[in-house]
Amino acid sequence: MSNLHCLITGGAGFIGSHLAESLLGQGHRVTVVDDLSTGRATNLSGIIDHPGLTYVEGTVEDEALVARLVDKADRVYHLAAAVGVALIASQPIQTIERNIYPTQLILKRLGERASRGDFAPCFIASTSEVYGKNPKEVWTEEDDLVFGSTTKPRWSYGVSKAIDEFLALAFHKENKLPVVVGRFFNVVGPRQTGAYGMVLPRFVDAALRGDPLVVHDDGKQIRCFAHVGDVIGAVTKLVDTPSAAGRVYNIGSDVPVSILELAQRVIARVNPESKIDFQSYSDAYDESFEDIRRRVPDLTRISDTIGYAPTKDLDAIIDSVAEHQRTLLG
Repeated sequence: MSNLHCLITGGAGFIGSHLAESLLGQGHRVTVVDDLSTGRATNLSGIIDHPGLTYVEGTVEDEALVARLVDKADRVYHLAAAVGVALIASQPIQTIERNIYPTQLILKRLGERASRGDFAPCFIASTSEVYGKNPKEVWTEEDDLVFGSTTKPRWSYGVSKAIDEFLALAFHKENKLPVVVGRFFNVVGPRQTGAYGMVLPRFVDAALRGDPLVVHDDGKQIRCFAHVGDVIGAVTKLVDTPSAAGRVYNIGSDVPVSILELAQRVIARVNPESKIDFQSYSDAYDESFEDIRRRVPDLTRISDTIGYAPTKDLDAIIDSVAEHQRTLLG
């Protein structure tokens, strides 16, 4: 298992850069491909000179590039995608195209290898957004996906990622491709930016600057936040576990917190002088925006498969994000 060649799409992004560090630390060679549309080259600054890293600035919408990179890889981690609620709401065409077409290219190339008996394990990053408006208190991987109207652009993200999942599972069924699908639930940590609507770095940045923390709607939305270190540990272990292939896994924390409580805890730990302002969804995005009130995963499947359990609680996560943000502010 040592010195494998691992390909990470979207590897200059928040999660991808942490995954690259982890894989290099395990003794693997890593190729990162990223078009820097939402990723940042600075995310790789700590490893850019590592002899085991190859960085390719390019898009996974380039079929020839995908073919070249995928054919050399022993493991493929496909993380490249549209990022953040703000981007999804403002650019639904880009969201759909960037989520589906590259996944199709990557899976097709891996499927061709698998049909020749050359099986390269693959991870496909999905999202809790695929559950849509399912009214259950806690979501399990076999639950129905309940999306809103096509007149609400927000659902284009969940629907497009659901198509990715269908494609991945179809390649497993037809070509025996050892692919794992992971549904991320609010992954947070150092290097995550609030530029695309990510709530925790946005709150921490506001608190550090002494600005009001802007809470959308009434703040009673329920979410669960998992540290990126816990999440990438789960990702690598799932890919390296043959029995995990061909299945979908919730990945995250199962400890719920309201967005208002999150803001209050950020204030308590980062800047007790900060205040909270409330903003309507229509002012934050537009009149068509529709939210998910509760998003809590059942982690039974991933726990049973690889023994996964988050190690960092919310206070530790807030502290790690604040420490990173302070270094950026100087």
